[in-house]
Amino acid sequence: MTACRTMVELGRRQFLRRGGLGVAGAAAAAVALEPGRRAHAAALVEYPSNRLANISELTVNEPLDVAYPDEEAPGVLLKLGRTVEGGVGPDGDIVGFSTVCPHKGYPLAYDGERRTLNCPGHYSVFDCEASGQQTWGHATQNLPQYVLRVDDQGDIHAEGVDELLYGRLSNVL
Repeated sequence: MTACRTMVELGRRQFLRRGGLGVAGAAAAAVALEPGRRAHAAALVEYPSNRLANISELTVNEPLDVAYPDEEAPGVLLKLGRTVEGGVGPDGDIVGFSTVCPHKGYPLAYDGERRTLNCPGHYSVFDCEASGQQTWGHATQNLPQYVLRVDDQGDIHAEGVDELLYGRLSNVL
């Protein structure tokens, strides 16, 4: 019986040792980014800064169709009318999301009354006032939200995505 316990202890130690090396390697990779480069999600991807719209083009609770990080990735900008986490602009109420369901890739529709993006395929629901958090359905991740910036002219720029986009093995363009 003591030989069995010894083997278990050796196995645990080896597992912890290798796990520690993996964490140290990931930390070193994150530190190795050049100054000024932005890392998003676990993929450590540098995203282009793309102008999506101007604040003057947005109306409260009416979605504005956009595409980011490329034309193959449909999305939406929303002015929610109240300050929300991750919101930008003078009122902190502008957010942007991918409009492709992370579960099976169905196009999402905006429900202005509930302020959610909804999937017609398997009924996943994503709360736009809570950073795209999934509140119902089959999806296993939250809705990808854009990292936004508003410049002095009121132009809204996307500079990253916080989740993996549906259908891509990584968020690399």
